[in-house]
Amino acid sequence: MRIISLNANGIRSAGSKGVFEWLRAQNADVVCLQETKAQEGQLTDAMFRPDGHHCFYRDASSKKGYSGVAIYARREPDQVLTELGWDEFDNEGRYLEARFGNLSVVSLYFPSGSSGDERQQFKFKAMEWITPIFDAWLKSGRDYVICGDWNIVHTKNDIKNWSSNQKNSGCLPEERAWLDLLFHQRGWVDSFRAIKPDAVEYTWWSNRGQARANNVGWRIDYQVVTPSLRERLRACSIYRDQRFSDHAPYTVDYAD
Repeated sequence: MRIISLNANGIRSAGSKGVFEWLRAQNADVVCLQETKAQEGQLTDAMFRPDGHHCFYRDASSKKGYSGVAIYARREPDQVLTELGWDEFDNEGRYLEARFGNLSVVSLYFPSGSSGDERQQFKFKAMEWITPIFDAWLKSGRDYVICGDWNIVHTKNDIKNWSSNQKNSGCLPEERAWLDLLFHQRGWVDSFRAIKPDAVEYTWWSNRGQARANNVGWRIDYQVVTPSLRERLRACSIYRDQRFSDHAPYTVDYAD
């Protein structure tokens, strides 16, 4: 089973840069997109309904051209969920879950706090609010793969400029401590670190300066899985050869 996650930073923009041609060659079973920045009614072109895939979108209803998530699945899901129960979060189009038997694949776009204190406080609130939901998922007995842009680095190996970003959203001690809680206390598994414990690779680069050319990046895109899937992790890769977005696609292969 192959799952790909990508923050598209605008699905129409990414489409114009060849992302759908690239995806067609990847033979993925499930693709999770974040930050589609479109309403589904604007995506009438056939490219947004890849052949042979079941396609689902959850748009932001609170603000057009903002946020939004999508899932493309080779197999038709048994169920698709679009809400977690907090309107302020749900209406920004940040969660979409496809269920296949005992497996849930989630496309999650976690809030960024980089635009100012108001959004950072919303991010902190979202961290607190979603933790018991993650706990319930762990206790449910289902296998979960939570794909997406979490907007938080975890360790020093996940960001080029560690020291200078300690006071910046995405690398704040409180945010990283939350990932410690999820990974080290609750038992959620960061698929990348499970496969590549010491690797230094990034999934996002600022558009400022020559950040991408100089690989001044952050690893903020994840596939976080339940402990039940740890032994099924086989390989992972971050694709940088083509630029579809300011993020790179993150692919994980799982044993069936």
